[in-house]
Amino acid sequence: MTDHPPIVAEALTVHGTLYPDEYAALIEHWSKLDHRLRSFDRHSIGLDLHVHDRDTSSQRVILEATIPGFAPFVAKDDSRDLGASLNHVRDEMIRQLGDAKNKTEPRNNRRLRRTARRSSPDA
Repeated sequence: MTDHPPIVAEALTVHGTLYPDEYAALIEHWSKLDHRLRSFDRHSIGLDLHVHDRDTSSQRVILEATIPGFAPFVAKDDSRDLGASLNHVRDEMIRQLGDAKNKTEPRNNRRLRRTARRSSPDA
């Protein structure tokens, strides 16, 4: 266990209605997202959760992540079930962050592979 609080707890700002017990459960339930965020600088991450028209047929949940060096990440869901929406935006954000991180690794980016080969002492 680390001495640091979860990144999600530090970075998350909620816009709309989310009750304190729901917030605590959300932080715990979003541990997979927290794990994905560990590969970025924890102090530069911003997360905004927007809950629009809660408990109505037009409910909308939006999760935005800002990380320096990357375009903003946005995940949306229109489900009437808040729990399902929160799960969907979490999973979609994990996917987007994983895709972005993979693009910055030389093994997944031909241009970066060429640069890495040129700068390697064996080349």
